[in-house]
Amino acid sequence: MFCLWAVGLRAQGEGDSLEVSLLTCSAGEEVYSLYGHTALRVRDKGGGWDVVFNYGVFDFRSPHFVWRFVLGKCDYMVTCMPFCHFVEGYLGRGSFVVEQTLGLTQREARRLLDALEVNVLPVHCTYRYNYLTENCTTKVRDKIRASLEGRLVLDTVTERRTYRQLMSECTEGHPWARLGDDLLLGADCDTLLTPWASLFLPFRLAKGLDGARVRDASGGLRPLVRETRTLANPYAQRPIETKHITPRAAAWLFLIICLVVCVIEVLTRRQWWWLDILVMTGIGLSGCLLCFMFFFSRHPAVGSNWQIWLFNPLPLVCVPWVAAQALRRRYCLYHWLNIVIMAALLLFFHWIPQHFSEITLPLALGSLTRSLSYLLSYTRR
Repeated sequence: MFCLWAVGLRAQGEGDSLEVSLLTCSAGEEVYSLYGHTALRVRDKGGGWDVVFNYGVFDFRSPHFVWRFVLGKCDYMVTCMPFCHFVEGYLGRGSFVVEQTLGLTQREARRLLDALEVNVLPVHCTYRYNYLTENCTTKVRDKIRASLEGRLVLDTVTERRTYRQLMSECTEGHPWARLGDDLLLGADCDTLLTPWASLFLPFRLAKGLDGARVRDASGGLRPLVRETRTLANPYAQRPIETKHITPRAAAWLFLIICLVVCVIEVLTRRQWWWLDILVMTGIGLSGCLLCFMFFFSRHPAVGSNWQIWLFNPLPLVCVPWVAAQALRRRYCLYHWLNIVIMAALLLFFHWIPQHFSEITLPLALGSLTRSLSYLLSYTRR
């Protein structure tokens, strides 16, 4: 409803006073907000209205939201709201907002506003979310380029990066969130991006457009960003940093425990088979999630994940067999199978075209150690 009211104001206040700004909001503490946010501010300095178009709206209360998100079938919305309400929400939580006023001509600004007004109509306001190519940042990025009456020239001096490398910059200081990205995202995230494709994250877009130029038909260049300012709440308190064990520390601790237990088992000729059950259950449950995403999710890059070599449901399926054989004191062939699989993974580890998570190597070594310990202990009986 507010958007239609804003459209009415624009119709009353046509003039050469449209101004468009790119708004880039810093990260919050929630996992979904670690990457920041992007929006567009459009105001008519003569007409008096000032609105923000926000492509990052979603509703947790919508039916089966989490399930649809996991499947890659989640829809986001674009909405229109007063600038004061939008910026107060981010400043109130302690974020800061960088505003880059764009050097658009009035024809370009009107073209952009027309496109935005069409997008917020009920029949067009939803879009299928994709965290790499269809998100709040890429939507704004594409709208800006489509409104230009010249060719956008980016500064390509910076080193080319991958999706994973750029996302890792946003999860700096949040090791468990980074682990989630590295576990779920496959080899497709490790290809080098073009300069345009790399502008899929809020502050990456802000930095890219800051050095961009627009080349007109006569060959002249003009800067895309005319002015930059930062809005911040001086009374916002910084969150207290808490120290937690990191995924890397936990994984290498697990490997050390496996090695110590292996020595104990060999010396005592007794098997801690219950530890095998715990390890197989943990890896198997993680593997169920990765394999589900691999085969059924429409999210990009999850279908090229080589880590299912380690994280797959096979250990979980074999838990009853291993437990039954241990209780009957019978030999179990599962450990030979696991040795072959883990040895193959470790052999080709550095040649697989994917950046593995920091826990994959120690967990693979730990799983291999458990199976080798079983064979050593069994043969020494």
